[in-house]
Amino acid sequence: MGSSRSATGAAGFLVTATGGAGPVLVLSTAALLISAVLLFAVQPMFTKMVLPLLGGAPAVRNTAMLFFQTMLLAGYGYAHLATRSLGPRAQLVLHLAIMGVAAATLPIAVAAGATPPADGAPVPWLIGLFAVSVGLPFFALSANAPLLQRWFAASGHPAAADPYFLYGASNLGGIMALLGYPVLIEPLLRLQAQAWLWTLGYALLTALIAILALMLWRRGRGGQDSPPHPAAASAAGAAVTWRLRLHWLILAFAPSSLLLGVTAHITTDVAAVPLLWVLPLALYLLTFVIAFARRPALRHHWLVKAQPFVVLPVTLLFWWDVRIPALFIILHLAAFFVTAMVCHGELIRRRPASRDLTQFYLWIALGGMMGSAFNVLVAPVVFESVLEFPLALVLACALRPVLGRGRGPALAKDLAFPALLLAAFAVPPLAFDFRMAVLGPGIPEVAGAVLYFVSLGMLAYGFRLRPLRFGLGVGVVLTVSALTSATDDVIARERSFFGVHRVKVTESGAFTLLQHGTAIHGAQHTEPEFRRDPLTYYQADGPLGQIFAVLGEDVGDVGILGLGAGTMACYRRPGQSWTFFEIDPVVARIARDRRFFHYMADCAPDASVVLGDGRLSLEAVAEGRFDLLIVDVFSSDSVPLHLITRQALDLYMTKLAADGLVLVHISNRHLDFAPVLANLAADAGLDARQQAYQVAEPDYLKTYKFDSHWVVIARPSRGLADLDRNPAWRPLAPDPGTGVWTDDYSNILSAIKLFR
Repeated sequence: MGSSRSATGAAGFLVTATGGAGPVLVLSTAALLISAVLLFAVQPMFTKMVLPLLGGAPAVRNTAMLFFQTMLLAGYGYAHLATRSLGPRAQLVLHLAIMGVAAATLPIAVAAGATPPADGAPVPWLIGLFAVSVGLPFFALSANAPLLQRWFAASGHPAAADPYFLYGASNLGGIMALLGYPVLIEPLLRLQAQAWLWTLGYALLTALIAILALMLWRRGRGGQDSPPHPAAASAAGAAVTWRLRLHWLILAFAPSSLLLGVTAHITTDVAAVPLLWVLPLALYLLTFVIAFARRPALRHHWLVKAQPFVVLPVTLLFWWDVRIPALFIILHLAAFFVTAMVCHGELIRRRPASRDLTQFYLWIALGGMMGSAFNVLVAPVVFESVLEFPLALVLACALRPVLGRGRGPALAKDLAFPALLLAAFAVPPLAFDFRMAVLGPGIPEVAGAVLYFVSLGMLAYGFRLRPLRFGLGVGVVLTVSALTSATDDVIARERSFFGVHRVKVTESGAFTLLQHGTAIHGAQHTEPEFRRDPLTYYQADGPLGQIFAVLGEDVGDVGILGLGAGTMACYRRPGQSWTFFEIDPVVARIARDRRFFHYMADCAPDASVVLGDGRLSLEAVAEGRFDLLIVDVFSSDSVPLHLITRQALDLYMTKLAADGLVLVHISNRHLDFAPVLANLAADAGLDARQQAYQVAEPDYLKTYKFDSHWVVIARPSRGLADLDRNPAWRPLAPDPGTGVWTDDYSNILSAIKLFR
């Protein structure tokens, strides 16, 4: 990252590249930068196009990451085969031809007729949709990084001997796209305009590569590489063995798995903050920028020494309840960043000569794809919770360089010492004796727990000189933390494509909860006499109860998007027909399981539960069917934005009877959708009211009755005079600064409460 003399940043390429071969460096850097911007801009852009089909589940992002890394592997494989099998000029012609063929599929759009399966297993379908819709352009772009670096290595430029620093320009472009998309592109441009802008960028990139190809053609070096750079002399002189390839593979696998694992963990189990997933991916790309620089801003040996200090606090606290989310997020991201830096630093230390550059990147891409595949395809089937993150952390710590020079059979000690540590701290009798011997009877419980865990962490820190020993030590710390933090309150846990769901009993035993990450999606009294009392956001004296009281017997058919624990079912009256639309089969199964919840069984045993995306399922419903349509899908971070657009509201009104109501539950800790709904209602010429309800009992843990925010929408002919008699229901005024959200345009930043 720099010019032929320095690596201070990608901008240095464009500013300081001079001399006879300077234009080659400038064009190579510009092409790599633009190529990466396009690669990382198409990911959120096309994922947003797909969301109307699958909602806002985090797994959609993870599946998209799996697809893109798989295509990256395919592109790197093509680059490797092309450079091995074809001469320089044939490579140039072939790649320009592939770029041209891919251009014929633009602008990017979702393939016509795409309909997701309703069986709760959409991963294969989603990958196929990505392949048909964006596969060829992404494949062409993904080959640019290894190909352009390989061509630059044969350009005769003074820096061509060690071209790996160009990889930093590619990842810097990725960071620019990742951070720029939600801030600049998404708020200003509709999806169709974004697709055309992306097409123009693709055309510009193709022109740059064509000019670069012409320059290299005229230079005619015949593909001969410059002599190896001294920094890579040892690797350059050695043959690429299978052991080295496997080392590349695992060094790329661990950070890739860590990326998806830490993202899933902090966005569900720590804090459901919008756009929080951007930070881990930006840090992941930044590790490549720094590690592959010719003069890294962060030295590798610094990070190796720092790693235990950021990893051990995270592992000690990993399984404990989150009390300070911001602190936990910082700790997790710090551990992820430093650990990924160590792995990628080890990768660059093992880079081969430029003649094997494409092979090197091929194995990196394979490792990255396997890391994503493990998290997306294997982990949800094998694990009930997000265990892939701690497992990847253990693996990554075991990939540290050896710092000690111990004598004798190190492997036996590497296995024995962590086993002894586990026995001392995890086996109940020994753990009890240890605590009594060290703490004594007079030390307060909190201080004793701190001393206990500090002792555990210090002993694990002593393993840092040996990578396998330290990795196993981190595993021991995670195990002890899990054992000591384990409680009996979780009575069921099940994982689906849409997340991990837990059924818990409160400490008092008075309530059963349905929890997804940090969000509670339902609660019920355990005492039979109170089981029909709606709790959380749905209590009888809140907005929902007021609506049912006003409507009385005038409701025949009720439709509800979002099931949760089935709490609303207990508002059902005899003779009414109720239909729930639920995207997650696991939620539907839990709500009907009488071991956990009784709302559905006691109040609406014959209610229909339609599995699948609510909007797609509504399409099949007869027009004018519902007297009341409730949309209850916006209380967590994974907000299905396609259910709050102009097209969605048009659909709701089509399925509503002439005097029917649409009731939207918009309670959310981080997002304010009232201005969005106000603009949608005004745009459609509809009446709208809102109520921000506050419970009388401030300690919700005693009653599990929550504050809530609801919006009612109706046709002007129906009117809302019956609600206007209650001053708590206030008119919903449009907000010019928010705009009208459509399937083609939404701006999540405008809805974040922190920014309003």
